[in-house]
Amino acid sequence: MKSNKTALVTGGSGGIGSEICRYLAKNGYRVIINEIDAGATSAKTVLETLENDGHSIYLASVTDSDRLKEMATFVEEKYGHLDILVNNCGVTKPVVHDDLDGLTDEWIDRIMQINFRGSFASIRALRPALLKADKPIVINISSIAGRTAVGSNVAYCASKAAIDSLTMSLGRALAPKIRVVSLSPGWVNGEYAKHLPKEYLKEQEDKTPLGRIAEAEDIGRAVITIAESFTFSTGCIFPVDGGRPLF
Repeated sequence: MKSNKTALVTGGSGGIGSEICRYLAKNGYRVIINEIDAGATSAKTVLETLENDGHSIYLASVTDSDRLKEMATFVEEKYGHLDILVNNCGVTKPVVHDDLDGLTDEWIDRIMQINFRGSFASIRALRPALLKADKPIVINISSIAGRTAVGSNVAYCASKAAIDSLTMSLGRALAPKIRVVSLSPGWVNGEYAKHLPKEYLKEQEDKTPLGRIAEAEDIGRAVITIAESFTFSTGCIFPVDGGRPLF
């Protein structure tokens, strides 16, 4: 399948990121998998699973603005433009919300730097490449934790709320040329969920009106749908949560 549609996914080799990459490739996008240096091997593994051709890997931390600028130059020189930027890169650590000492300053800073600042920095660096596309869109992977304040720790919830605020701010500021939206999952059966007790995940399924937690493919499918079908939407939050906040 020949196509000049191009998408970049930050944190593209993780459980959710890799599925997003596969759905984009399946739908004719040339995919750039962004990962940190330590993720090179897993990024290569994901690359080998992608349908069609024209895909690439670019190793750069979203906390390194200089490297992001270099990545933007790579995108423009190799692909000419960027149709979709998926800000998927994120970190967290389980800390119960009343354990104020358990959430250290170092972890607060790391979560905000990667989850929020990394998303902003990626948009800032890649805006010129996005502006060269016909109908570019930024899709920020958020979470219902940003609205419910229920999540792995207080800083994680705050970082996702910040991402949703970023989406609204830049949805206004970058209009009409670049659309910016949040895709907001509930629990996702990805890498993080694999480390949790099965009984806990079963409890989350029981609390979800649609009777299960999301699979990574639900997120990949939503990325394509939002990018290609919701073309008159910007600055908004698309829930992909099975109705979890209704419980």
